[in-house]
Amino acid sequence: MGDPPGDEMSDGMRFETAAIHAGQDPESLYGSVNVPIYQTSTYAQERVGEPKVWDYARGGNPTRAAFEAALAALEGGERCLAFASGMAAETTLFLTLRPGDHVLLADDVYGGTYRLLARVLAPWGLAFDTCDMTDLTAVRDAIGDHTRFVWIETPSNPLLKIVDIAAVASAAHERSAKVVVDNTFATPAVQRPLGLGADVVVHSVTKYLGGHSDLIGGAVVTSDPDLVEPLAFLTNAVGAVPGPMDCYLGLRGLKTLGMRMERHGASAAEIATFLEAHPKVNQVYYPGLAGHPGHDVAARQMANFGGIVSFTVGSAEEAVSVAQRTEVFFLAESLGGVESLIEVPGPMTHASVAGSPLEIAPELIRLSVGIEHVDDLIADLDHALG
Repeated sequence: MGDPPGDEMSDGMRFETAAIHAGQDPESLYGSVNVPIYQTSTYAQERVGEPKVWDYARGGNPTRAAFEAALAALEGGERCLAFASGMAAETTLFLTLRPGDHVLLADDVYGGTYRLLARVLAPWGLAFDTCDMTDLTAVRDAIGDHTRFVWIETPSNPLLKIVDIAAVASAAHERSAKVVVDNTFATPAVQRPLGLGADVVVHSVTKYLGGHSDLIGGAVVTSDPDLVEPLAFLTNAVGAVPGPMDCYLGLRGLKTLGMRMERHGASAAEIATFLEAHPKVNQVYYPGLAGHPGHDVAARQMANFGGIVSFTVGSAEEAVSVAQRTEVFFLAESLGGVESLIEVPGPMTHASVAGSPLEIAPELIRLSVGIEHVDDLIADLDHALG
């Protein structure tokens, strides 16, 4: 798989090579090729107040530092801060703002992001609005004097909207707003927002970066000097940091990310084509389809079209029935693991936006396409659709 548009890898390495080597030199004492799990909460000091590197593990850990260095390199950023969850990463980033600041949010985002702003940060004094970020005129009109962040998901969750990162970044920077891209669905194997003009990338490490449905984690990557130090301070001061085992699992996931994303994308493209032709399916949302309104932008800024496919059937009841009839696809929330998952976002991952402008149609089904044989996945869906 070729590199996605954006910054080239440092030191002349290709993505797959950097995923295995960046920040991950063999351990110095015994030569372990895997970064050890430094399972410690504190560090011995030879003199009072003079730690070798860290004094307490909330402030840093060698396993965490290796994961942060690796992900920063893959995203083309100067600094990565790792967190205990994707929501912890988002919350800490929002804490760099102040009451009265404004966030412009895409109108199709993860329900937890909307809930964080609407129910936690808005009462604290942070203002926000939603906007269709595929409409550049609407974006320009919605950015105000107090807009600090323009928050993008591309591809979005769960309708797979595609936002032109470079165009939105240009519009935002004209008004001195910073652009944050949630790159969870694409990952740096497919898309590198910092190289397209974004200021910050956020991840739910739980998803594709980890890749095996066995960790919870988050990350923020940036090269913005105005954000690096405040984020580093808040990471320690707020303390929503990951443990070393989760960082180790994240490193393990990065090593195979390129191969996995290639397989996820190839299988998802076949499944989308199958669904588009199925008589029980009303609409398919997948940027790899020529009829998708964001297809041309996605082809320009992504290396492939990702592993998530959403589609609608005739009714909410039918959506539930289809989701509960699959056998290879597990009925479960989350996404990005090696196993395929199916869910109905309205009552599941996006229940928190019910009754809001971001409410999801109840007949929508979302697939996270795993790395099983694609013929088995298509047969499973064909059976479930009846």
